[in-house]
Amino acid sequence: MSLEFRFQSASTEYQKIQTELASLVENRTRLDAQLSENEMVKKEFAQLTPSNVVYKLVGPVLVPQEQNEAKTNVETRLEFIKSEIKRVDGQINDGEERSEKKKNELVEIQTKLQQAQSAPNS
Repeated sequence: MSLEFRFQSASTEYQKIQTELASLVENRTRLDAQLSENEMVKKEFAQLTPSNVVYKLVGPVLVPQEQNEAKTNVETRLEFIKSEIKRVDGQINDGEERSEKKKNELVEIQTKLQQAQSAPNS
């Protein structure tokens, strides 16, 4: 396989990894926003008294919901979001490692290409 072809192939793979990383970082940012929103809801729920009524939006309608059920739903959502954040962080770390390896491979191939181009001129 020629060095030019290897360089082009590695470059394409590197760009693909970078695109994947950008998507993962975007997902992580979205999860952070969801985490913040749900933590604010949890804080608000902590201030409720038993006489307060909690409503749930179902389509265009607000429907009364039991406080305990609403609190449990928020807790469950928080646990899910936190586990998703851990999963996405792992994928980001893996992607960064793959990106670094591919970048090093590109530098190595580029160095060989430059050496091959300058060798006949010597």
